Amino acid sequence: MGAGGGGFRGWRARRPFWGGVLLTLGGGEILLTEKASMKVVLHVGMQGVAGYLLPTVMVLCGVLTLLSPGQRLFYSLVGALSALGTWLTSNLGGFLVGLLLGLVGACLIFGWMPDQEPRGRWLRRRNKQNKRNRGAERDTAPTWATSAGAARIPAPRAGGSTPPFPPAP
Repeated sequence: MGAGGGGFRGWRARRPFWGGVLLTLGGGEILLTEKASMKVVLHVGMQGVAGYLLPTVMVLCGVLTLLSPGQRLFYSLVGALSALGTWLTSNLGGFLVGLLLGLVGACLIFGWMPDQEPRGRWLRRRNKQNKRNRGAERDTAPTWATSAGAARIPAPRAGGSTPPFPPAP
């Protein structure tokens, strides 16, 4: 892997990967829990066809999200509505497992932001900045002007309180 985050990890970072995977898994799970044969499905009519159609739409939305993250809002909304529709058409949404996987995946896709840096790098940078700020606070304690001159008051400690006014001379 290069320094630019190439390879699979770089590809994964540029798209709502886990949301797409969960939406695809949810649709696949619902498809696997369907026990009716195609003869029965066609005999039942539209309700039976929807039992296979909605989870197939969920799988397609999950895969298309991974391949085309620019359309993620559309895919997440269609995926969430399809997952909710499986409650009525596909064994209570694949016995709730596929329904919940699909909804969580659609929510992750909807909430993903393309310009956001990866979480680990963001946390490391934030921790470095906090350490730097704590060191700067120790060096620059506030001074108060009094009639006798400037009085140096130590910086507040963690868990302690700061006196509201400078001490009297």
